[in-house]
Amino acid sequence: MFELSAEHQEFRRSVRDFAEAEIAPYAAEWDRKHYFPVEVVQKMGRLGLFGLTAPEEYGGAGGDFTSLCVAIEEISRVDQSMGITLEAAVGLGINPILTFGTDEQKAAWLPDLVAGTKLAGFGLTEPESGSDAGATKTRAVVDNGEWVIDGSKQFITNSGSSITSVVTVTARTGERADGKPEISTIIVPSGTPGFTAEAAYDKLGWHASDTHPLSFVNCRVPEANLLGERGKGFAQFLATLDDGRVAIAAVALGCIRACLEMSVQYAGERQTFGVPIGRKQGVAFQIADLKVMADAASLLVYRAAALKDAGASMADFKQAASVAKLYATESAVTATRIATQVFGGYGFMEEYPVTRFYRDAKILEIGEGTSEVQRMLIARSLGLPVE
Repeated sequence: MFELSAEHQEFRRSVRDFAEAEIAPYAAEWDRKHYFPVEVVQKMGRLGLFGLTAPEEYGGAGGDFTSLCVAIEEISRVDQSMGITLEAAVGLGINPILTFGTDEQKAAWLPDLVAGTKLAGFGLTEPESGSDAGATKTRAVVDNGEWVIDGSKQFITNSGSSITSVVTVTARTGERADGKPEISTIIVPSGTPGFTAEAAYDKLGWHASDTHPLSFVNCRVPEANLLGERGKGFAQFLATLDDGRVAIAAVALGCIRACLEMSVQYAGERQTFGVPIGRKQGVAFQIADLKVMADAASLLVYRAAALKDAGASMADFKQAASVAKLYATESAVTATRIATQVFGGYGFMEEYPVTRFYRDAKILEIGEGTSEVQRMLIARSLGLPVE
């Protein structure tokens, strides 16, 4: 059985203290006002959370993936909006540049991203290509030493904030010998003429996270802004999403833990028929189920993280990532429903955090690959030729 080390547990306590002091008291207000708290994001940067897995040469800690999952879980335990901000900033913002970038690209972008003074987005999803990301319609052609990009992206996290410095975008850059589109990844700095982060979405949840549609009209960047090899964009984003699936499962785990803690406390305080509602089997048994979900999700998340840290085979890690993502995110949605039921009528009132967790949870089953995609990937890993 995988257990977190003493160092990981100590790190967990420090992140929890930060989250309880700097995020929890304000999360409801940020949610209500749809406010993205740049100042708190930068405090997270000063705590070192964005640089946990980055090399020391770029200002990072050179630590393991498990530590990042611990941080994401603890931040998400008080506010999923800030949890997904951290998850996307590292997994979708820093990692593609760190993994596939040239030395020049890393030197140009990573120090500020690792420090948390800037954020980066990852432009993959489009209005007509979500799960079928290979069907991207955004195009880029080389003209006089520059990439000219035309197209649009959708649902892109950390892409339009006041501290967003860059987005990486996938685009069709030609056609392969087999007739399929050649997809490449290109770095586009914020403020580039022709690149627009459109108005932020009015979302069901995650109100305090930064999410925008992006448009590119005759957007020109240097040819040297190609990220990695030309034509390798599809493989790059698949690798990026593997890490992201474990990280968003950590967001879901934080959500489950919050639901368990809130429900235990409320069930011990709320009186009906002269006794705490926690004495009633109808309530207590549901809370027991929350404990099972939290423990199971924790084992799956940290097993997947441990496989990555140990350098396990890509096949083993991919399967573990999908299993963790599927179970943890679907359990988080169930956990918020249970917690809301435990709170009864008060669970429908915005004065209690459970309402925010309820709204925030649903997207967990969709982002970083839907539950349906995870089931497909797991089935394929078992040798089933599912389409």
